[in-house]
Parts: sequence; C-alpha cells; structure tokens
Amino acid sequence: MTRSSLTTPPEGADQPKAHLNAPPPGSALGSHYSRCFGCGADHPTGLHLAARTPDGATVEAEFTVGTAHQGAPGLAHGGVLAAAMDEVIGMSIWLFHKPYVTARLETDYLLPVPVGTTLHLRAWCTGVAGRKAYLEAEGRVGAPDGPVAVRAAALFVEVNMEHFARHGDAEAMAAEHHEYEVNP
Repeated sequence: MTRSSLTTPPEGADQPKAHLNAPPPGSALGSHYSRCFGCGADHPTGLHLAARTPDGATVEAEFTVGTAHQGAPGLAHGGVLAAAMDEVIGMSIWLFHKPYVTARLETDYLLPVPVGTTLHLRAWCTGVAGRKAYLEAEGRVGAPDGPVAVRAAALFVEVNMEHFARHGDAEAMAAEHHEYEVNP
C-alpha cells in the first residue's frame, strides 16, 4: 500500500506504547457503544466486531459479510469494508486509553469479498506525534494468514471526551460510560 504523507508518521514520531491500564495480551476488548455500527451488539445490521489484543499492541477481529452488507449482488460493499477497517483501527487506538477520532482513512481494495466470507482484521499503530496517531490495518480472507483483500492507513486525532458530548448524544454516552470513560 502506498500511503500518503497524511497517513505516514513524520520523522521523529514516537513509537506507540500501550497505556499502563490497557488490557493485557490475550484480552477481549469491549464495545465502546452498544449501538455502534462497527462493534455494537445491539445494532441490528452492524458488523458486530468482537476484538481482542493478542499482544497488547495490535488488535484482531473477525467480520462475516452478511446480505445486509452487500453492494454488488453477492459482494461486500466497499463502504462497509472501509467501516470495518475504521472500526478495527479505532479499537487499536483504544489501547492508549485516550479518545481519538478518524481524521483520514485511506483504503485499498485488493480482492472482492463475497457474502458469507469471514474477513480477519488486524490493526496497529505506526507512530504518534502530538495529538496525531498514525495507524494501519489489513483484512484477510478466510483465515488470519489468508490473502489480503483490503488494507487501510489512517490518521486519528486525539480529542477530549467533551467532543462526543457536544457533537453526539451525551445522555446515551453517560448511560453506557459513567464518568465518560473511553471504553468499558
């Protein structure tokens, strides 16, 4: 994947380090919001990504393409695949225990992904500079070592939790995240 300068860490960027209270290797990561399209169990047509961190620095998840996720008949919609990449990347940034939002997402589609296919996702951070975090992800068809169907590079920007209260549904956030935690 050729990344733009906007998703490539600048020279001198810090190497990412998980927060001291980040989940230990092998841990499952909870949903950040029950009705999130990407990770929420209560979204009727969502991706329902259940992520885990195998090593405390990367995040892995699986997504099985359903009929509600198709674009062309029998194939995953490209926007749904981009949403899956954005979600797994967003989950990986959670290891820092700071709230971030997507500023830029570059997605390369390498193979078609048929309905019924399980896509194995993996995401990691490549550098942090100030409020900016640089991340990458890949989605492999059928197995964690299967052929790469989709790749992404992203720039995320750190925000404060008031950002979500001001621009979103503060009551729903407070109901699920007491004291505005980043994740459960």
